Amino acid sequence: MTATVIASDTPAGMRKHALEVHVRRLGRVDYEPAWRAMREFTSARSTDSADELWLLEHPPVYTLGIAGRDEHLPRAENGIPVIRTDRGGQITYHGPGQVVLYLLLDMRRRGLSVRPLVRLMEKAVIDLLAGYGLAAAGRIEAPGVYVGDAKIAALGLRIRNGCCYHGLAFNVDMDLSPFRAIDPCGYSGLAVTQTRDLGIVDGAGVLGDKLLDHLLRRLA
Repeated sequence: MTATVIASDTPAGMRKHALEVHVRRLGRVDYEPAWRAMREFTSARSTDSADELWLLEHPPVYTLGIAGRDEHLPRAENGIPVIRTDRGGQITYHGPGQVVLYLLLDMRRRGLSVRPLVRLMEKAVIDLLAGYGLAAAGRIEAPGVYVGDAKIAALGLRIRNGCCYHGLAFNVDMDLSPFRAIDPCGYSGLAVTQTRDLGIVDGAGVLGDKLLDHLLRRLA
């Protein structure tokens, strides 16, 4: 996978507008090729490049952010690879049944700084859950979205030349046991939950599209 060959939902030849957003639904993609493609896209973009949102899921993988510390790594070998990446934050887990939404945005063009963008991402998840009658909230001291004391969405970004990449991971219907081998987001004993366990029957496909819609509305 490279940034130049990803199939797009946007019709070929469509005129790019400064605040246009191209959506790419990628299916299941290994983490490292997706990460490489995000970096390539961000390095190659110009001031006229349209922003993009990538909706996908990853095979099982732990990712360790630039602030990650070794004491938070898996406490036992479980066959899941660990990749040190360039996003902010500590360690988290990605796997099938988790919605991953990557934001490749020109933040300067949109007048966004990091904290407002993080709040915008959190609010998109909160709005989605509210539509199912679930109360959720963000935490200033620990970015992400929580239902009660359990984390349901993790966030991490990388900013380069005023543009961002990486994004958020939203737990829908997955095996949560790999989270128990780490300190999720650097917090020992942090509870992790998902929509299936909260009574939502819609799967990752439906919830991914709904999350995308909520985020697009907030970016408009």
